[in-house]
Amino acid sequence: MAGVSTVSNLASAIGVRTEEAAIVAELKAGSEQAFEWLIAQYNQPVYSLVYRMLDDPSDAADTTQEVFIKVFRGIKRFHADSSLKTWIYRIALHEASNRRRWWFRHKVQETSIEPPDSDDTQAGAIKNMLVDDSKSPLENVYDEELRACVEQELKCLAEPYRTTVILRDIEELSYEQIADVMDTSLGTVKSRLVRGRDALRRRLERHMPAFGLSCAVRQRKRRKDGTVGAQEVEVMP
Repeated sequence: MAGVSTVSNLASAIGVRTEEAAIVAELKAGSEQAFEWLIAQYNQPVYSLVYRMLDDPSDAADTTQEVFIKVFRGIKRFHADSSLKTWIYRIALHEASNRRRWWFRHKVQETSIEPPDSDDTQAGAIKNMLVDDSKSPLENVYDEELRACVEQELKCLAEPYRTTVILRDIEELSYEQIADVMDTSLGTVKSRLVRGRDALRRRLERHMPAFGLSCAVRQRKRRKDGTVGAQEVEVMP
C-alpha cells in the first residue's frame, strides 16, 4: 500500500507540474484568460501576505496591484527554477519590503489635506478588484477575538522571523519553498521558524487566561479517531 501511495503522490505531483507548465506557456503567449486565472488564483493569498507585512489596506491593495504588474511584465523571464507560486511570493515580499522602506522614509512625514471621510475612488476600485472579502481559513478556524489577538502579536515579531512564521503557518508553504522565496538555506528557515514560533508563543501566553486556552505549538488537536474538532483549535500552528 505504501508503494501505491508513493506512486499516486508522484503522479499527482507530475500532473501539477504539467498543468503549471501549460499555464505558464499561456501567460508567456500573452493570454488574457490565463492572466485572469492567475489573478483569481493568487489575488487573495498575495493580498493577505502583503497586508500582514504592511498593516494598511490601501497600501496592501496598491502593492498587490504592483505585484501582478511585475508578474505580467516578468513572466517571460520565468524559467520554472521554482514553482509559479514561489516565484510570485518572492515578488510579493520584495514589493512589500520596498513599500515599507518607502513608508518609513516618506509617508510618516506627510500631512494629509483630505478630510478624514474622503472617498478615494481609485483606491476603492483597486481594492474591490483585487481583494476577496470572503472569510480566510484563519477566520474560519479561530474565534474572532482570538484571531485578532494572534494577528496583533504576530505584527510585533521581529523580521525575518515574522515573515517565516507567516509563510509557513499561515500561507502553508513548505520549508523548501520558503527557502526559495527568502533566498536562504533550509537550515536557516527551520532555525528562524523555531525562534519565531517561540517568540510568538511567549507573547500569546500573556493572553491565554482571558481565552481559557493553552498555548501549544500545533495548530490542531486531533481526536482519538483522527478527526479535527472546531472547538479544539490551539493558538499556534
